Amino acid sequence: MVMNLMEKDFKDIRAYRVGWILWLTDFLIVFPILQIWAWKRTKSLKLDYLGDRKQIERDIKHGAFFMTNHRDIIMDAAWLSYLLRIHYFIRPYMGVGNNLFAKPWIEFVMRFLRCFAVKRGAGAHAQLDNAKQLSAYIRSLRNKGKSIWLAQREGRAKDSNDLTQPSVLHMLTMGEGDLYENVKALNICPVSITYEYDPCDFLKAREMQLKRDDPHWRKSKRDDVESMQTGIKGYKGRVVYRLTPSINPEIDAMIQAHPEYRELPVNEQLQHICNIIDRHIHLGYEIFERGTEFDKYIGSRLDKIDIPGKDESFLRERLYEMYNNPVKNYQKAHE
Repeated sequence: MVMNLMEKDFKDIRAYRVGWILWLTDFLIVFPILQIWAWKRTKSLKLDYLGDRKQIERDIKHGAFFMTNHRDIIMDAAWLSYLLRIHYFIRPYMGVGNNLFAKPWIEFVMRFLRCFAVKRGAGAHAQLDNAKQLSAYIRSLRNKGKSIWLAQREGRAKDSNDLTQPSVLHMLTMGEGDLYENVKALNICPVSITYEYDPCDFLKAREMQLKRDDPHWRKSKRDDVESMQTGIKGYKGRVVYRLTPSINPEIDAMIQAHPEYRELPVNEQLQHICNIIDRHIHLGYEIFERGTEFDKYIGSRLDKIDIPGKDESFLRERLYEMYNNPVKNYQKAHE
């Protein structure tokens, strides 16, 4: 159910088609850099699995839509791409906000590395047109058997309460045809990303206070660049990417058990699918033991925040919240 858009209509958002040049660049330049960065900026970097590994490998064999929680602007997608290429020779196309194309050379590099643009910051009518264009482009990639990475929501979950936005699924399923079949055609395989330490945690806490104090406050391009640099350079401790199975069998089971769902408003139908994705991601978290040294870590992050009217109590609560929410969601999913 691809919309009636030609290849030329994707020119302003599509990733560059570089074929074997990217393959060569990956193994000679990009992935050695990522490996060195993993040695320097993590204690360990691991690809793991939730459930039957062989079933997951069958699910991704002919291309999959990897939907993940979102912690870091750059490294979430970069390390997933690295791990999938090394283990399965898959190089997914990656959706990133066009606000990250802060400079022409950054845009060139990102498009070269199979990143396509997710347009943001437009009026209501333009947003609808952008969503239709992006939906058609993603569908065209999946029809060619290409794998794709996209975060489960627009922007990072500052409080680490990872919940899939129905609007993301709505964009992906625009067009004619049955909603559930359109979702299944994507072959969504959720991926849990867990960082023992989030280098951007103090930036996220700072942003939460700034928004609390001024509801009209908005991040600047300079803030985005700072987050990118901090995420790349910062120490993350143990890092785990956990692949989970395709959600297609669960969609079939859900519809078989609840055929009345087909009569619900679209947003409610999408929410039921989001719940399945969220459960996969929450079950896939790696849970780290936090001792008394963690309190010192939180204090050190608090010290890095320098803003007018610094509310230390509020900021400390937000920092703890970022690390506690995944644990709560993990426990709830297991219940």
